[in-house]
Amino acid sequence: MENMFSFNPNPLVRYLQKPAELFTREDLIKYIEGNRIQQLNFRYVAGDGRLKTLNFLITGHEHLESILTFGERVDGSSLFPFMETGSSDLYVIPRYRTAFINPFQDNPSVEILCSFFDFEGNQMELSPEYVLQKAITHFRKSTGLNMKMMGELEYYVNSKHEGIFPATDQKGYHESEPFAKFEGLRKEALCLIAACGGKIKYGHSEVGNFTLGDEAFEQHEIEFLPTDPEFAADQLIIAKWVLRMLAERRKVEISFAPKITVGKAGSGLHFHMLVEKDGQNIVLENGKLSTTALKMISGILDVADALTAFGNTIPTSYLRLVPNQEAPTRICWGDRNRSALVRVPLGWTGKKNMAAIANPDVQVSSRNGDSRQTFEFRVPDGSANIHLILAGLIVASLHGIEMKGALKMAEQLYVEGNIFRNKPSQKLKQLPSSCVESAERLKSKREIFEKYGIFPLRLIDYTIEALRTFQDKNLSSELAINPEATRELVNKFIHCQ
Repeated sequence: MENMFSFNPNPLVRYLQKPAELFTREDLIKYIEGNRIQQLNFRYVAGDGRLKTLNFLITGHEHLESILTFGERVDGSSLFPFMETGSSDLYVIPRYRTAFINPFQDNPSVEILCSFFDFEGNQMELSPEYVLQKAITHFRKSTGLNMKMMGELEYYVNSKHEGIFPATDQKGYHESEPFAKFEGLRKEALCLIAACGGKIKYGHSEVGNFTLGDEAFEQHEIEFLPTDPEFAADQLIIAKWVLRMLAERRKVEISFAPKITVGKAGSGLHFHMLVEKDGQNIVLENGKLSTTALKMISGILDVADALTAFGNTIPTSYLRLVPNQEAPTRICWGDRNRSALVRVPLGWTGKKNMAAIANPDVQVSSRNGDSRQTFEFRVPDGSANIHLILAGLIVASLHGIEMKGALKMAEQLYVEGNIFRNKPSQKLKQLPSSCVESAERLKSKREIFEKYGIFPLRLIDYTIEALRTFQDKNLSSELAINPEATRELVNKFIHCQ
């Protein structure tokens, strides 16, 4: 008889017959020895947001057990720009629940994500993944609630323009093959990401389709299911790696950059959130947004400008945040409103049994869809430090729950319809228009992030200084009259994070 793990796409889950979050050291040893795996690779995210690798060739049981127990030393100063060479040794310690089989190697290897620890054996204070972990722990302790998150990963595939079945410019949303040339790459990515442990909701082609000279650019999106924020970050990091590996094999280029060229759809990294109490989603209450959800949205709106410091980290980020491009520019929220900064999407709250209507000759029982309701933060892009932006959203949500006047703010900042055509009576604040301005907004609100010791002061200082170094305060106006400079800037940041 088939069991609940038989169709799981992760080979480790199928073999061990248990969910990944319950993996132990002994489980991994059992799999590696039982399948004669010779190589184990540590993976970890450095200061540049990219996945780094440390390779081990397994020589025996004791060697394998030692690696999985004690981890290994690495040079922190080469991984994080804020670390000094005088005292930079770090430990990388594997997190067993993150293990997966490398889908790109002919000789199988086990990959496993790691956490950073300092010389005293404490988790590295400045490590983004530890900042996220602290934010999650404090939110749960303070509220008794549990947040879940998921990302929408948008990207462009860049290839030579063939001119056969060309897609209509800026009309690529949910297009199919043969008009969507790289549907096959996307579908392969879905399978491989799932095999690496990712929880995928769906994939589709996106709006962006255009050509520049002999180059064709085609936009796609992969959306994940709501999970624990740590896992939400892990699967986005792995997904980026998988997509780039596939692109390298197919001799095409993939970019998560926020903007490829002015006037065409940019790529975002939207995050959906929900909050649970005793395992039940409480975003809705009697079919409407709950008090808790409204307060959380207000907290996010209150610090949205400062959150760009973690979610929009390069100059081309601010070429995307312009009016009429389905990207937010002003601080507001709305239902089903794609021009709003926070959007509350459709949540299956209607009373009609749509499946029964679509299938009139079939008996279809109805069910409540409230548990699927989320709210979406639409500002970040592919340059985001994923762990820090998720930590920032958790801090902002807690800030809203604790903030006086949060419900009144939610009422005042609600916008119905397109904010560019149906301007509200109140004046809405604008998001930053440059990295320099983003740094200033973070500086003005840094106490909110540093509260409870979640974001270390030194990390905030580094983030501010890193953004200031771009010196891009007037860049948008300068580029408006210089398309060659725009293209040069885009190419410079084409492989962000």
